[in-house]
Amino acid sequence: MKLLEYKAHELFKRFNLPCSDGNVAVSLDELKSLKGKVNFPAVIKAQVQTGGRGKAGGVQFAENDAELIEKGTNILDMKIKDLPVNRIFITDKVEIDKEMYLSFTLDRKHKKTVMIFSPEGGVDINEIAEAHPEKIVKVLINPADNIDDFVIEYAMDKTGLDRSYLDEFKNVCKKLYDVFINMDCMLAEINPLIIDKNNKIIALDGKIDIDDNSLFKHRDIRIFKDEIEENPLALDARNFDFLYIPVKDEGNISVVSNGSGMIMSSIDLIAKKGMTVTSALDLGGGATAERIKEALRIVASNPKVDTIFINIFGGITRCDEIANGIKSAMKDLGKTRLVTRLEGTNKEAGLEILKSIDADIQLADGLVNGVEKLAQEMLV
Repeated sequence: MKLLEYKAHELFKRFNLPCSDGNVAVSLDELKSLKGKVNFPAVIKAQVQTGGRGKAGGVQFAENDAELIEKGTNILDMKIKDLPVNRIFITDKVEIDKEMYLSFTLDRKHKKTVMIFSPEGGVDINEIAEAHPEKIVKVLINPADNIDDFVIEYAMDKTGLDRSYLDEFKNVCKKLYDVFINMDCMLAEINPLIIDKNNKIIALDGKIDIDDNSLFKHRDIRIFKDEIEENPLALDARNFDFLYIPVKDEGNISVVSNGSGMIMSSIDLIAKKGMTVTSALDLGGGATAERIKEALRIVASNPKVDTIFINIFGGITRCDEIANGIKSAMKDLGKTRLVTRLEGTNKEAGLEILKSIDADIQLADGLVNGVEKLAQEMLV
């Protein structure tokens, strides 16, 4: 579950990370109630579950209460990528001397936590990795251990961060790691982590992604989940107990699979072939033909999607049920291309059903072969 920025900021405050003060408003009345409580100049930021809010006008600056009310109201009246802005986050405008990047996430290959740090921040970490790979350091951490001082010092020395910031940087790293571990995060990110004009390190903006399976332990986050404005396809998927995952704004491929590991493997291999996945949908276990039909309807509802990669390993989920669901969905999919890989329970029966469908469905023998056939379909 991806938190909105203001909720990530609340967690940062709870775990005593250094960050500026902030206020949330959902209406004109709440904006007016902030009179005399906001430090100016201030930044007003739309809170929506999508990127590109800056380019859409969803980030504005205010020099006084009048501008705060005027610009805040304008943002609350906006839609960003078809998502209504129902909440804004107002923070102090900070004078920035340097922007950096810091995160903790999961390394599935090594089954460990990985700390990622770069003295270059403010943009997507993948852009930094592509332009300046030497400016990124990754350190694996055993999830049963605390983060050691030498790991933090190594990250500083490897990237050239001045040792005068050692104590502050240690504090930020350890506090963010506490957030990651205690909140059962898939990702805890500060971008940018800044050094201000007073040479203080501050967490300026953050992303938190919490494992859905742990929400029963975090009542405040679970309640928040019901309040946030999500991608409408994610809400549609939740009605069927699916997990819909927006991956990238660009791309024209959607992945449908059963299990997060299968999805991640599919996305990684597709990316290595030079193709881009825009969304993914996790079916969970025991999917029926009717649920498969609904899953395909949901991912195909995104007008960007013209190709669906179906990667199923049948255990609880039977391959013949998957195939019957695909067959039922075909009339609603139009010209959407399908590449399908089935393995496991009732595989042969499933393949026979797919072969009987009067449509261009590419059948794959294994994940690697499936991605190769996908590349052929995409003329990559």
